[in-house]
Amino acid sequence: MTDTAAALRKGRVKLLLVGAVFLVPFLVALALTLAGWQPTAKGNGLPILPQRNFAQEQLSIRMADGGVWAWRDVKPRLTLIALPGPDCASHCYAALTALAKARVMLNQNQSRLRLLYVGAPPTGADAKGMANFWRIGADTDGKLDAWRPSEPDSLGAVLVESDGTALASYPAGFDPAGVLRDLRKVIR
Repeated sequence: MTDTAAALRKGRVKLLLVGAVFLVPFLVALALTLAGWQPTAKGNGLPILPQRNFAQEQLSIRMADGGVWAWRDVKPRLTLIALPGPDCASHCYAALTALAKARVMLNQNQSRLRLLYVGAPPTGADAKGMANFWRIGADTDGKLDAWRPSEPDSLGAVLVESDGTALASYPAGFDPAGVLRDLRKVIR
C-alpha cells in the first residue's frame, strides 16, 4: 500500500508541476496588465493617437490626374504619405528619394507599399523623375496639415494601413533607415 500511495503522491506532484507551467505565465501576464504595464514596440515613427481612419473620415486627396485617392485598395497595400513643408527643394527631395529607395529595399514586397506625395511638387531639375515613384495629389480639406512640417524645405510622412487607418507619423528630420525598419515590420 505504501508504494501505491507514494506513486499516487508522485503523480499528483507531477500533475501540479505541469499545471503550474501553464498557469504561472498567465498569472504573471494578468498581474502586469492589472498593474497598467503594456508592452511597447520599438518603432521609429510616432504612433497616431487617438487612431484615425482616413477612409471613414472621408479624407479626400485630389490626384494630379483628376481622380481621387482610394484609401481602400483592391490589394492589401500600405500607403506612405509624404507631406512637404513650404518650398520643397533639395533637402525635401533628398528625403523623398530616400523613401523611394526604402520602398525598393523591400524587394519582393515593394508592391505592397504605395507612395503618395501630398502637396506642391518639389522645385529644381532633380525633381523631374519624382513621378516615376510617387503619385502626386493635394489635400483638398487640409486634414493632413497636423502632420505637415512648417520648416521650409522639409518633409514629414504618415504611414497608413490598407484599410485607411493611420499607423505612425514621421516628423521632419526623420531617419529614412528607421522608416525602412518600420516598413519591414509591417510588410511581410
